[in-house]
Amino acid sequence: MARYQAYSQDQGKFISVFFEDQLLPGTFEHALNHIVDHELELDIFLTRYKNDKCGRPAIDPALLLKIVFFAYSHGITSSRKIAVCCQTNIVFKALSADTMPNFTTIAHFISSMEAEITPLFRNILLICEGMNLIGKEMFAIDGCKLSSNASKEQSGTHAELEKKRKKIEQNIKYILKIHSKEDKTYTAAAVEDLSTKRAKQIEKLRAKSKTILDFLSENEERIGISGKAIKSNITDKESGKMPSAHGVVQGYNGIATADAKHQIIVGAEAQGTGSEQEQLKNMIETSLENLENVSASPPKKEEIVILADNGFHSEKNMKYLIKEEIDGYIPDRQYRKRDPRFADADRYKKTINGKKIKVKYFVPKDFKMDKDLGLPICPGGHAMYLKNQNFVVKGKKGISYIAREKNCSGCPLREKCLRKPNTKARQVTFFSGKTAENKKSATRQMIEKIDTQKGREIYGHRMGLIEPVFGNIRSNLRLDHFSLRSQKKVNIQWLLYCMTHNIGKIQRYGQIAA
Repeated sequence: MARYQAYSQDQGKFISVFFEDQLLPGTFEHALNHIVDHELELDIFLTRYKNDKCGRPAIDPALLLKIVFFAYSHGITSSRKIAVCCQTNIVFKALSADTMPNFTTIAHFISSMEAEITPLFRNILLICEGMNLIGKEMFAIDGCKLSSNASKEQSGTHAELEKKRKKIEQNIKYILKIHSKEDKTYTAAAVEDLSTKRAKQIEKLRAKSKTILDFLSENEERIGISGKAIKSNITDKESGKMPSAHGVVQGYNGIATADAKHQIIVGAEAQGTGSEQEQLKNMIETSLENLENVSASPPKKEEIVILADNGFHSEKNMKYLIKEEIDGYIPDRQYRKRDPRFADADRYKKTINGKKIKVKYFVPKDFKMDKDLGLPICPGGHAMYLKNQNFVVKGKKGISYIAREKNCSGCPLREKCLRKPNTKARQVTFFSGKTAENKKSATRQMIEKIDTQKGREIYGHRMGLIEPVFGNIRSNLRLDHFSLRSQKKVNIQWLLYCMTHNIGKIQRYGQIAA
């Protein structure tokens, strides 16, 4: 029978290590070490330190940058874990020259980079431009919604939070009431034990109530783009509650602009709102400004192609693209319904017991017009009354009718008529055409443009351009949540991850000296 040498990995060994030998050519750490030591301009960090005459020498920002970028490339965001890696991992030791900074030094370095983060991001872009990795012709913009270091349960409008606070106060009164009854029922020893538990409960509830009260008194109501109040968060007031592909998250939307040539990120920003419509103009101008700072021949607005999904579509944004003469391809929410390639998409819908899920609500054609009354009759047989004879929305004009509340309240067809249970009465509008001034809106022009064969072909590049960028950041770099609080700090972390992505592109497609 064959015999093999015994081995055990559960042991240590004293060996002579040369740090440079640990950074193998072709690896991310080798590219990172070369970029930080020979390519980056680190004078931007000089103003952070005032120890030229006295005080302890500071850890070189070059070493801290190497540590942070390498940690982020492995999905390590905790400053404590990064500090441990610097003590135990040979590659971390090689990059940091065995410096072993304290976790507080690492945490402060990251969270205080607000002034340096944009110049640093542009410096990485400058390296990409020098290696001809940026095409500067076609760009895709999209957002990646991630949870942050904030409690989703601590979210709500000011009215909702005040309601929650009052409920807590009611719970306190209820506990005190129960406590009073227990005094008369139980023995003195049992009452004393219960009193201690009740006191702790009340203390916690009062602390929660005070936290909410302090937040409401110190912070103004957040107002969304529609002019209505939106949810605030007590833990991180700048974060937002937003729907994502992974459910509803309390966090930030990491938006990025990627170039088509090698998927280099040329612009990035984290925002505490799920609405992407208001970010399009800012992302285009930020990306072009970054390219102007790093390129000898920056692209002009009229020379680029912008791709984005329907989350960025709005009449205002379409007008902006037309005004700036930007060749943009941003579909509306009905784009796929008009696309003949998705004509049979219904066959892929989920089924229950072999039957397709199909919820059918009454549409305007189900409301028959009574010629004698001049009013529509609802499917329940009740006449509706006129609400607005000159109803106008999105350039369309029509006549709006509404049912009586008493007819809708007990109607057996209510579930098929009203989409929301709390709606008191059904409304229906019969559109007759478009307003004179909106015969061809900016949205209509975009629809006609993107519905052509050329438009669909160009827009088809979007998913393959931007989605792999987020796939790399979320899966390979393992960013599944933001570990910091406040928009300023989260933006720093998002830009650091985008730079880590770009350094990976330099490693794969650039020319790094061996």
